[in-house]
Amino acid sequence: MERMARKEAAGLGPTIRAWRERLSPAAVGMPATGRTRRATGLRREELAELAGVSVDYVVRLEQGRATAPSGQVVAALCRALRLTAAEREHLYRMAGLVPPDGGPVPEHLPPGVLRVLDRLGGVAVAVFTAHWQLLWWNPGWAALLGDPAATPPRLRNLARERFPVGAEAARLSSWPVREANADGSDLAIVADLRRATGRFPHDAGLAELVGELAGGNERFARLWASGTVAAHRTDRKTVEHPGAGPVEVDCDVLTDGDSELKIVILSAAPDTEGAARLRTLL
Repeated sequence: MERMARKEAAGLGPTIRAWRERLSPAAVGMPATGRTRRATGLRREELAELAGVSVDYVVRLEQGRATAPSGQVVAALCRALRLTAAEREHLYRMAGLVPPDGGPVPEHLPPGVLRVLDRLGGVAVAVFTAHWQLLWWNPGWAALLGDPAATPPRLRNLARERFPVGAEAARLSSWPVREANADGSDLAIVADLRRATGRFPHDAGLAELVGELAGGNERFARLWASGTVAAHRTDRKTVEHPGAGPVEVDCDVLTDGDSELKIVILSAAPDTEGAARLRTLL
């Protein structure tokens, strides 16, 4: 496991102790002992047993005297402490380690998120995966950009649209879209894809996408070679709508921390011509 940067000792020990003390022996399948317990949480001896490390090492971790636990030890602590995905990632980073691969790129849109998105009125909204595959869109998105349902699912990918390869062109908009800063927007998409490869290094679909674009699109290959890593957060676009005319919108990207789903919201500034034209569509 590649070490990122040496962690500060403060914070790691108290966090491990807090997680230990919140976990009851029954929750991890340990039998109750005859001794009177002063706390409901795990004892250090019990955590050591579950994690397969010495009690002395647990003591030194919690006291801040052990400052560089290995990836194997951190993984064992994550399992022993029954950490959530977010807590697991946090523990790795506090230990100065790169969190391990989180598995394949998630393609599930939680029902609660969908209910919130359904309540958003007056804006065009779509949800993309970490590798910019379109998952869901609202009626406002279809009204502004055209209905993506006419595009084959494989080609509903923003990176494929921006960096076409061969004759099989991806298309997410039925009409032209002008970027306020096309060069910056293209670099942001490539940098965001590179960030995704660090988050999901073993996802076959992501690797295939990057390999295809790098091998078949010269502009993508040049931007990829820059090594830039960043998240795509904001942009401004003008949609050349055949019925409403040019509609200038702000593009904001909200990212879910665990799944890296991207919620893309297109809205127009209040009291502008773009807002008036967008209202006629929505």
